Amino acid sequence: MDAATFSDEFRDDNETPLSRLGSSKSLYALTGGEMDADAVRAAVAAEFALAGRTFEAWSAGEANGDAAALFGDVAEDARGHRDVADAGVDPEADDVHDYPEYDLLDDLDETVERAGGLYARLVVTHTRAEQTVGFFVGDADPASSNDFRGVRDDLSERLDDALDLLATVCDGDDDWTAAREAADAVVEAAYDDYVTTLESMGVKPKNVC
Repeated sequence: MDAATFSDEFRDDNETPLSRLGSSKSLYALTGGEMDADAVRAAVAAEFALAGRTFEAWSAGEANGDAAALFGDVAEDARGHRDVADAGVDPEADDVHDYPEYDLLDDLDETVERAGGLYARLVVTHTRAEQTVGFFVGDADPASSNDFRGVRDDLSERLDDALDLLATVCDGDDDWTAAREAADAVVEAAYDDYVTTLESMGVKPKNVC
């Protein structure tokens, strides 16, 4: 196993949930059906706020220097992206989406699991960022669409960094398996939340084939 194969297999095996997590229906779920600019910004900012806290905590407690550095960099990115979206959002105090995949990420302790979880989080967030750009294009807000293109591009660059980290910390099949299981679990948590949220709103999501 190598990082490129890991990425290809992960994306292929999760093609359907990742596609739906990057859809307009996903954005509808994250905003609670309030598809206006303020609601979209708040929902996006809430995810980045949670990411900043999670990866800062990972960085502080990580023994592997390469992993600690990347976790810290991703946390810093996330705080900047939160500010782009809505600097005032607090996911613990405001009425915003919960993003239960962060409960799962918070429970990961091993470096290889965290590397896999980070990669999956970046993939999921990148797919959502594509939809956010599209929303602001459709909203005839070129300044905001450009802002979120910058966010999307930052996430794309970090995907490469996460794959490099996986290549560094995974030593043998057991490590690659642990990383993949963590990555799949992140997508599963995000997708289950997508389905549950839409169903609670009276919207019937398609089943994964």
